[in-house]
Amino acid sequence: MNAIQKDKFLPFGLSEGDSVLQEGNDEVSEALKIKKPLQFYDVQFNTLYVSTNGFLSLQPPPDESQYLRNIFPLSFSAIAPFLTDISSGQGKGSVYYRVEESLVVLNQTSEMVQQGFTGSAFKPSHTVIATWDNVACEEEGLQLPFTHCVTSFQVVLAGNKSDTYALFLYPEDEQQMLNISHNHTKMSNGHAKPQIGFNRGNTSTTEELFYSLFGTNEISKNLLTGNTGVNGLWIFHIGSSRFPFQKVVPASIPKSGSMGFGSLSSTTDEDFYITLKSNTPADNSTSKVQMDIPASLVQQPSKSNQELLQATSKNVTKMCGLHLKFCSQDGYCTDYQTGPCCHCRSGYYGNGRQCLPLGISQPLSGKLSGLVSVGDTKVKLNNVDIHGFAVVGEGRVYISISPVPAQAGWALMAVSPLVSTFGWLFALELQNHLNGFSITGAEFSHQAELVFSPQGQRVSIIQEAQGMDSFNHLNFNIRISGDLPSIPNGAKVHILPYKETYQYNQSVVTSSSLREYMVVSENGGSETFSYMLHQNVSFSNCEHGPWTIPDFQHVNVEHLMVMFTEGTTLRYAITNKVGPVGGELPGLLELNPCLTGKHHCDPMALCLPGDGTHYHCQCAMGFQGDGRNCYDVDECAEGLSSCGPHSECMNMPGGYHCNCQSGYEFDLDSHVCVDIDECFLQLCHPFSSCFNTQGSFHCQCWPEYKGDGFLCQPPPKRRPPLTVCQQHRESLQENLSTYPDLEAFIPQCDGKGQYKPLQCLGSTGHCWCVDSRGQERLGTRTMPGTAHANCDQPAALLPRVETVCERWRLSLMTHYNGHPSSQDYMPLCDAHGNFLPVQCYGNSSFCWCVDRQGVEMLGTRSYDDVKPPCISGDAPPLNNALMYPVIRSSPSGPAILYTQASQIGVIPLDETEPVQEKSTVLLALKDSIVIGIDYDCQENMLYWTDFGRHTINRAVLAFRSEPETIISQGLVQPEGIAVDTVHRKLFWVDSGKDRIETSGLDGRNRKVLIDSDLMNPRAIVVDAKSGTLYWTDWNRDAPKIESSSLEGHKRKILVQGGLMLPNALTLDFETNHLCWADAGTKKLECISPDGTERRVFQDVLNYPFSLAIYNSHFYYTDWERDGIVLFHQNVYSFYSFLETYGLCIHVYYTDFWLCNRNV
Repeated sequence: MNAIQKDKFLPFGLSEGDSVLQEGNDEVSEALKIKKPLQFYDVQFNTLYVSTNGFLSLQPPPDESQYLRNIFPLSFSAIAPFLTDISSGQGKGSVYYRVEESLVVLNQTSEMVQQGFTGSAFKPSHTVIATWDNVACEEEGLQLPFTHCVTSFQVVLAGNKSDTYALFLYPEDEQQMLNISHNHTKMSNGHAKPQIGFNRGNTSTTEELFYSLFGTNEISKNLLTGNTGVNGLWIFHIGSSRFPFQKVVPASIPKSGSMGFGSLSSTTDEDFYITLKSNTPADNSTSKVQMDIPASLVQQPSKSNQELLQATSKNVTKMCGLHLKFCSQDGYCTDYQTGPCCHCRSGYYGNGRQCLPLGISQPLSGKLSGLVSVGDTKVKLNNVDIHGFAVVGEGRVYISISPVPAQAGWALMAVSPLVSTFGWLFALELQNHLNGFSITGAEFSHQAELVFSPQGQRVSIIQEAQGMDSFNHLNFNIRISGDLPSIPNGAKVHILPYKETYQYNQSVVTSSSLREYMVVSENGGSETFSYMLHQNVSFSNCEHGPWTIPDFQHVNVEHLMVMFTEGTTLRYAITNKVGPVGGELPGLLELNPCLTGKHHCDPMALCLPGDGTHYHCQCAMGFQGDGRNCYDVDECAEGLSSCGPHSECMNMPGGYHCNCQSGYEFDLDSHVCVDIDECFLQLCHPFSSCFNTQGSFHCQCWPEYKGDGFLCQPPPKRRPPLTVCQQHRESLQENLSTYPDLEAFIPQCDGKGQYKPLQCLGSTGHCWCVDSRGQERLGTRTMPGTAHANCDQPAALLPRVETVCERWRLSLMTHYNGHPSSQDYMPLCDAHGNFLPVQCYGNSSFCWCVDRQGVEMLGTRSYDDVKPPCISGDAPPLNNALMYPVIRSSPSGPAILYTQASQIGVIPLDETEPVQEKSTVLLALKDSIVIGIDYDCQENMLYWTDFGRHTINRAVLAFRSEPETIISQGLVQPEGIAVDTVHRKLFWVDSGKDRIETSGLDGRNRKVLIDSDLMNPRAIVVDAKSGTLYWTDWNRDAPKIESSSLEGHKRKILVQGGLMLPNALTLDFETNHLCWADAGTKKLECISPDGTERRVFQDVLNYPFSLAIYNSHFYYTDWERDGIVLFHQNVYSFYSFLETYGLCIHVYYTDFWLCNRNV
């Protein structure tokens, strides 16, 4: 027998992402949150606690003194691979645990479960793994072989949305602890009693709701062997939501006389539970052991052991309530002694899982694939369409296969098994004999082998029939391979009527026959050929009901026609009957038109034979008429359906089906629609709880987590805010952690978190003085071995070199003899000597924009009272900027994102009103000037343009995420930016190069869209739903608002008149209008994308720069008011809540519908 080795444990340890339980001898982990719930008995749970003492629990367990000296049942829930007094740490090993969903682990776990539960199709979606590695199990004063042991073991919980299994793994080389199985009964009441098993807890019916390996002598004697065929591997079915789960079910590998369950193996039926008698020799006299065993573990025993499954009527479990979901809507369920079976109701035929109305024609559809050889030519058939229909009341089937390559089409005319299977499936039933559909419900696998004479070519055919779809169409796939004898082009193939004998048992139908066909060439010559056919049809039959089908039946093929037409289409027609073996039917019946098919009944009617040649036509169920002409009854339209609440009626040929509305599914007992528990679909965020409601559900974030349940943000770490020095020091320490031997500068902070006046480079001896901002004071640096500078002395004032702006100003002052007039031009410089972005002639209104060198920017000249909206290219100093900036927080609900020079901030919204006291800075960027921002709600990503660094950047709006530069070259003055959340593209304007560009969201695939007839482009927005770009151009000579396609085509001017300085632009998705704010006209206006419905909302603005819309409210930044202003679209009221300089704004939201409204 194989054995589990320790290296065959499922991977564990810190390298696998495990958590480690605190060291000690009675420690319990924090709550382990499980995103997808598991089942324990009939309880669903998503929280676990791991104990040092060898078990898992659904709730915090009590102190060990309350349970170590007790045996099952206990007062709390326990999944116990080895519950005893265990210690970890200080050389005594560790306890590891984690939730695992990797495909490798899931596949490995699935294989283990299927090995223990043979025939089970269980596939886990998630697991919990806990490992006790080299831990110590000891009990002072207890002299038993297992005392003072050091051992390892592992438990794995594997589950999907309905079932959970537990795996206990004990390595072969460390099984000394398992000697407890021989000493368990010798232990006194004063010492710990080891437990292996399961305890439901909190129940009065403890007899059913706990399971202990020490409760069955047969198991304890074989403890070392496991229950799966692998030494040390135990597997148990511990919970299910599909039915009231009351008993843990162990895996069972047959072994004569060892486990007490007789000869058990698998069937292919669905998992439902039946009751068995034990055949343990020791129990044959009076006692009985009853175990609830999944039918997926039980195989039909041989006839010699049939008595093992003979349960008395009082032991029959009523399982139809659980099994009914596997029956057809037109069927019903019957309970038998060993289990349930499906049957078709009156007026229908089939196997109970698939049912069709009697008498109606049946559509067929499928695919033909494979590779065949005709002579030296190989022909590949790739998903060739197959269409047809069966006239069930007459046993006729018509099949069309197209397009078939001509090289194979002529040769395939001889391959009648391509259609004869359908003839058997829908053959006319005689003398209570059943056709293939009545037996298999068109759920079968058909295999056929043809051997042609005289050359011996072989052809293999495999056909898979999947039953009926929701429209009652039969679906199937056929694969063919092998060598075909050639048939001349233009020839005809005649297949004479024949009979075949089919042999039936409960899972397979077989037949062997010699079939002949005649090939007639175009010149009239003919030759007869033959092939030997061996075929079998495998299907799943319900073994619990009576088997009434004869061992042998005759299939009489009265007519089989085949032709290859139009050079591409293979057509078959076949007429079949199924009846008894051994002789013809009485002559009188044989001549009746109902049996010969020579009647005049409608295809949707039943032909009822009378005396002699008389017959009567009766429309099939669900049709009306005189039998010769029948019409479908629309039960839904005429109110004849019996669909219940929360369902919709769908008319079908010959009947109707009831389909449940969204959020509902059929109840297993009564075919009414009941609510679906959407919480099983895992739609909520991993850090939230799901609550099911009728027809719907809702999600709620865990305590202290923020969000709407679909997106939950973890609570921020609670620590006092860091000072600039502390942030500086922490960022450097984090970045240098990967290079511990590097001698690098780490700033020194005092007790208040401020920079110490004297800073030094590690142990090198290089030191210098810094100011309060941490900036080095010039002239204070000292070399190793020299005295440090006195940092308490004030810094010496050093002369600054005059800038270009200051020299030019001095030159003109000399030119004007020191007295320039009010109309003379004098350069305007800031306190640092840099050119101000706006330059004017004296006190006049003649102004323009300049770059950093003072050069005039074309198209910016202004002759009116409104100065041009020039942006400074010099970033202001920022005291709280980090050398390595990170996102400091993230919004938890609707909020305003704004840019303020080198910062990006956030202000939460209470519905629509800003909560200024909760405003925070998200990101502080040194030497940056952030102009445009946009937000990708699909990936929670913020994008912005940096006017100072000439870059485009992005960052995830999550705590401590770092910015990423995605465009760093070829930019001069990037301003407006727009994210296409549907096509995953980025668009921006560059006012320095007067063009519009685009790229992927990662900066790749960059290209120029528009670079002509642009002067001062600024704002840009994208309407992904219509595929349209909009942008503003505040060219002082010809301002305008334009649009184009996302590829830069179909460019047109949308607005030109009544504009002066159109700075701001946004889309109102509620009204589907484009809105803008103009700093020259002082207006806020909106217009339809087709240029109509232009409307003025406000005409008394000051100096708007950026605009956003949320919940019928306008938000805009105002340069003159130095703040952000909001007002309702229909009620004018200002709320200035940010008294600092603001450039661009954007509304952030987490609502799923808002996020996808541009789709």
